[in-house]
Amino acid sequence: MNTPDASNSHAHLARPLTRRPILLNYGFSGDVEDERACSAAIRRGSKSFHLASLLLPAQTRQAARALYAFCRHSDDLIDDPRSGMPALIRLRQRLDMIYVGEPAPFACDRAFARVVHEHAIPKPVVEALLDGFAMDLDGRRHQTIDDVKAYATCVASSVGLMMASVMGVSDRAALARAADLGIAMQLTNIARDVGEDARNGRLYLPLDWLEEHGIDAEAFLREPEFSPALAKVVERLLNEAARHYRLGHAGICSLPKPCRHAIRTAALVYEAIGTSIAGNGYDSVSNRATTGLGTKIGLMIRARYEDSRWTATAIRDLHSRADPAARELVTVSGSLQQSRSLLRSTASEATDDDNTIGRVTDILLRLHADARTQALERRRAARDKVATLA
Repeated sequence: MNTPDASNSHAHLARPLTRRPILLNYGFSGDVEDERACSAAIRRGSKSFHLASLLLPAQTRQAARALYAFCRHSDDLIDDPRSGMPALIRLRQRLDMIYVGEPAPFACDRAFARVVHEHAIPKPVVEALLDGFAMDLDGRRHQTIDDVKAYATCVASSVGLMMASVMGVSDRAALARAADLGIAMQLTNIARDVGEDARNGRLYLPLDWLEEHGIDAEAFLREPEFSPALAKVVERLLNEAARHYRLGHAGICSLPKPCRHAIRTAALVYEAIGTSIAGNGYDSVSNRATTGLGTKIGLMIRARYEDSRWTATAIRDLHSRADPAARELVTVSGSLQQSRSLLRSTASEATDDDNTIGRVTDILLRLHADARTQALERRRAARDKVATLA
C-alpha cells in the first residue's frame, strides 16, 4: 500500500462531475437511475449490508449504496477468473476518471463520482482498496497477523473510512475506530472462508501461526482438511477480531445519532458470524457459517441501544491509537475532513456576518427613507402655510 501524503491531502480531492446538459438528456439528470442501479446491486450482492443500509437516513443511505456498489462491482470484477491484472489496471484508470469528474459510462462509477466529490473522500483511501485487490491477484501470503491486518486495512478499513466520510465524521479518534471495525469484519470474513479460499488456491491465515501449530501451508492448500490445530488458528484469528470489534463499538457513539443504529447492526451481524464459527468448533473447512434472517432481525432490534458489554472501557477504547496498519489512511482522511469542517464553519460564520450586515443595512435604509419622507412632509406643510398667508 502506498503511503499517502497527509500534508497534500487536498490534491487528492475529486473534481465536480462533468454533467451532460440536461436538455440533451431529455430533461433527466440520470442521477435517480444510477441510484436505482446501485440499490439493485446491493440487494443482489449483500443482504447484510442492504438490511443495515435501510436504517440509515435517506441521503446517507443513497451515498452509502453508491459507495458500496462501486466497491462490490470492483471486487466481483477482480474475483472473476477471466479478468486478471488487466481488470485491475482498468479499474485504476476508471478511478482516475472518477477523480477528474469524467467517470466511465457505468452507473456505479457515476454515482460514486458524485459521492467522492460531495463528501471529500481522499483518493488514497480508495486506492488502498485497489492495492488490496492487487494483493489478491498476486496470490500474496501473509507472514504475520500484522501483515493480515495490513491487507484487511486495504480491502475493508478503506471502506469504513469512506463510510465515515459520508456520515460527516472528522474526529480522528472516531475515524480510527471505523478502521478497527473494518479490520474486525475482514478478519471474520477470513475466518469464515478458510475452506473456500483454500479450494480456490488462496490462503489468508498468518503463516507464522500455522507453523506454530504444526500446519504445513502448502500441504493444506493441496488438500484442505479440518484439524484441531487449524481450529486453534481460526480461534486466535477470531479473538483478534473481537478486540477490534470492541474498539470499533467505542467509536459508534461518535457517529451522527441517526447513523448509529445501522452501523451497530452491521457490527453485531458480523460478530454473529464469528459466534457461528465458534459454534461449529471453529471448522470453516467443512462448514460455512451463516446468520439467518431471524437472527439478523433480533440483532437489528438489539442494535437500537448502546452495547453494554464495553461500557467500562468505552472512553479509553475510543481514544486508543489507530492500528499501525491503518494509521496513515486515518491521518490523511482525518486531515481532509477536519479542514473541510473548518471551511464549512468559516463559511457559516461569514454567512452569519453577511446576514447581520444585511439586516443592519436594511434598518439604516428604512430609517433614511423615513427621515426623507418626514422632511418632504415638513416642506409641503411650510409651502401650504406660505400660500395661506399670501
